[in-house]
Amino acid sequence: MKPVAAAAVSLLTSNGKAFMENIYSIDGIVPVVDPSAFVHPSATIIGDVIVGKNCYVGPGAALRGDMGRIVMEPRSNMQDGCIAHTFAGGETLLEEAANVGHGAVLHGCHLGKGVLIGMNAVIMDGAHIGDHAFVAALAFVKANFSVPSRSIVAGIPAKIVSEVSDEELRWKQLGDEDYQDIIRRSHASLKKVQPLTSIEDAAKPRVRMEGIPPLYQYREQNK
Repeated sequence: MKPVAAAAVSLLTSNGKAFMENIYSIDGIVPVVDPSAFVHPSATIIGDVIVGKNCYVGPGAALRGDMGRIVMEPRSNMQDGCIAHTFAGGETLLEEAANVGHGAVLHGCHLGKGVLIGMNAVIMDGAHIGDHAFVAALAFVKANFSVPSRSIVAGIPAKIVSEVSDEELRWKQLGDEDYQDIIRRSHASLKKVQPLTSIEDAAKPRVRMEGIPPLYQYREQNK
């Protein structure tokens, strides 16, 4: 059976950039989004938020600059379902190329350059994650805790378990390039559609993308 065609509605504005539906000012403070960044239409951005060059903000993410400031420096990303907020007068800062995995929560914290935050991790107020450090999935980094540069922390509460190897650092940097590619693809082709009712060959993957595999596979490939 041939697939039934789906109607498509472009999510791009007349200048070819994604339309951002859920952007709100508060007290007259309007968020700032660099034109090269990609903010998914379902993400919510409020108030004193600055999204820098070539940043990615994924579906369902919420950046609430209604009590303090949130800054994403160039090439950083907040993936699907991530939350950034602060206490009154606080700041949440993502330095260049900080990568925040699906569902993570950042509250009044500072992420250094090239940091990797694992899925569903929580980083509390006053915490500082040093440059190129990794926070494991589901970790809880308590308030005012400092993670040294190129350290790996895990657990509840998070503790230092090892150092980031050269191989792990290279893997993270290659993953950053995958997100830069997603930004380009999203600007160029993301459309809101109705689903197909059937497909001819459901066993055949339809996304064709060269990119970095999970870390365990990357290690195996580079033995």
